[in-house]
Amino acid sequence: MRSRKHAQTRPSPVPVALLFIDVLTTFQFPDGDAILQGALTMRDSLVRLKERAREVSIPVLYVNDNFGDWRSEKEVLMGRCLEAKGAQFVRPLLPDSEDYFVLKPMHSAFYMTPLEVLLQHLEVETLILTGLTSNSCITITAHDANMRGFDIYIPPDCSCARNAEEHKQALAQLEAVAGANLKRSTLLKLPNLIRTAQILARS
Repeated sequence: MRSRKHAQTRPSPVPVALLFIDVLTTFQFPDGDAILQGALTMRDSLVRLKERAREVSIPVLYVNDNFGDWRSEKEVLMGRCLEAKGAQFVRPLLPDSEDYFVLKPMHSAFYMTPLEVLLQHLEVETLILTGLTSNSCITITAHDANMRGFDIYIPPDCSCARNAEEHKQALAQLEAVAGANLKRSTLLKLPNLIRTAQILARS
């Protein structure tokens, strides 16, 4: 019997990954208008962070809710979002052929997804978590990442909640309990972060 061919995914040149969590969305859910308002304030920070990640070869992984539709493909999901009220947020953040894309059924990016296997294959040690929302999917993903031994960075200007107070409380809890680093994206020195992750990987 012929052996299966493995996917042609090579290890990342750097042990750091940038996760975009639930940035492809229609905002058609309770509190969607409030979250959209916060999302628009961080959109440009996300765009710039992705550009900077590309410059230093940090892979970008989109981990997105499948809205309960397991038949939907990435292109269908993107099209649906571009036709909804959150299109102005989604359009500049669309994934391209260089990005990875993982569908998730629940809040955590790790629960019942291939994310952990992918991160192991890419040889990633450090995660930068961004997207929607800081007090829900990012919180649960961060705790799951912490349990798996990843170093975690959550730039406050690259995520949001329904309001500023909820966002602040969520980040404070993640710093205290999950050991998350809360440097703003503009203060995040990606080459330094990569070097630190490389040292940890060797040790």
